[in-house]
Amino acid sequence: MKSFNTEGICNRQKHYMVDPSAKITRIIEKYIRPGKYFSLNRGRQFGKTTTLGLLAERLHDEFYCLQISFEGEDGMFESEQHLAAGLADMIERELKLEHVPAELIDSWSGPVNEEKPLRDLGSRITELNRESDRKIVLMIDETDRASDNQMMLRFLGMLREKYLQRERGRDFTFHSVILCGVYDIKNLRMKFRPDEEHRYNSPWNIAAEFDEDLSFSPSEIGEMLCAYERDHHTGMDIHAVSELIYDYTSGYPVLVSGICKRLDENVAGTAAFPDVSAAWTAEGISEAIKIIEHTRAPLFEDMVKQIEDYPELKEVLKSILFEGNAITFNAYNKSLNLAKMFDYIKAVDGRVAVANRIFEVVLYDYFLSEEKLDNVTNRAAEMSRSQFVRGGDLDMEALLRKFAEHYAYVYADNDQRFVEKYARKIFLMYLKPIINGTGNYYIEAQTRDAKRTDIVVDYHGGQFLIETKIWYGSKYNEEGEEQLCGYLERLNLKKGYLLTFSFNKNKETGVKEFTKGEKTLWEITV
Repeated sequence: MKSFNTEGICNRQKHYMVDPSAKITRIIEKYIRPGKYFSLNRGRQFGKTTTLGLLAERLHDEFYCLQISFEGEDGMFESEQHLAAGLADMIERELKLEHVPAELIDSWSGPVNEEKPLRDLGSRITELNRESDRKIVLMIDETDRASDNQMMLRFLGMLREKYLQRERGRDFTFHSVILCGVYDIKNLRMKFRPDEEHRYNSPWNIAAEFDEDLSFSPSEIGEMLCAYERDHHTGMDIHAVSELIYDYTSGYPVLVSGICKRLDENVAGTAAFPDVSAAWTAEGISEAIKIIEHTRAPLFEDMVKQIEDYPELKEVLKSILFEGNAITFNAYNKSLNLAKMFDYIKAVDGRVAVANRIFEVVLYDYFLSEEKLDNVTNRAAEMSRSQFVRGGDLDMEALLRKFAEHYAYVYADNDQRFVEKYARKIFLMYLKPIINGTGNYYIEAQTRDAKRTDIVVDYHGGQFLIETKIWYGSKYNEEGEEQLCGYLERLNLKKGYLLTFSFNKNKETGVKEFTKGEKTLWEITV
């Protein structure tokens, strides 16, 4: 029986997979057949290695595909001699696996010249490609594992020079070269020396721009779930489940597979979800996401490491999340370029947003855990938690009333600029310990700006929509109410909550409940 895989390479015989055929065909026709050199850079666990394997599988009958990896090969980059000898050994192994004619392997083999190792390697590459009966594609995985940047750059410089000479008809070299890793080659120096001046000099300016989308679309997720459904007969609404998984992941491959894996292996069979039919629902997906967000996963550990290694990356993410700043994406901005390279952000209508809801909540939780100013808020929520949960259900009205009391006691005397910057953060610090362990939340990115934020809370099968906003006058307030009603309609909810932070001297604090169209709105002003 197949399973969902979140570790290593996916195998179609063992794992439920999105059908990659169309993407693999586009990559071959657009990049490999024309003989282009390119970099396949995506975030951690984005399916890069699986993609290389699928490409090699498809190209096998027409090309020789040499698949090498720098994983665990740090010693290769101690010197040119180590690098050339290591590459020669790796390529020889691949030539044998590809069943290249014996005379070509014999010609390739032998110790590398110690005085001019890279020149010797280059000569071997020329002879191999001149005499080969097929075009040769070189795939290098984990290119950002190089422990010595300078050695890596010298090797790439050699490949670049041979490529240019080939284009002039004066050399023979690999038909196509694919470099695969998280770090773009131009950012290798950022990886190795993040505390030093960043330089963008790159010998890889011959590379074609790789723009194939490797994320999963809702329809692709649906095709994978169809295969699962044929085996398990859950009766799930495949379209609805696919759309919901995409809403949370934006198609990030390991997160898609992670939700499915949790549903199949951890959610189904529990007291709340006794079988697969109960698990493959909106409530089951919420439970799976809660498990993922509270698990020490390599992907999230790497994210925390990167934002601590690069303070500018940390600041831009906090600005997007907590202050709702509308940041226009610019590929030449160092912080934004880093965040995009790691796939932590995406551009939506030219503006920057966190890449997916799961990343967003993981980042929120991490940043909130660092905050000293709101320790008192966190403790107050912990002490009051039992007041808001009755019969397993969350009493949102009671929660908001108590938050208003806490806010008035602790933060009423703070200046307007402080509260405008930290209002949403203060509320999230209060909300998180109350729902932690049973519920989860996410921020609706499409409605968030510097003035308002929609927070969606899932708790024990119930869903709540809370809009937090700064008071900027009656007209803006009415527009916000209209937008909230529209979002309630999309979520199929009849009631919404407004938490308004007002600095109007004549403000009326307290609670009011009113209807707008067919929706009931419950507003508390602090």
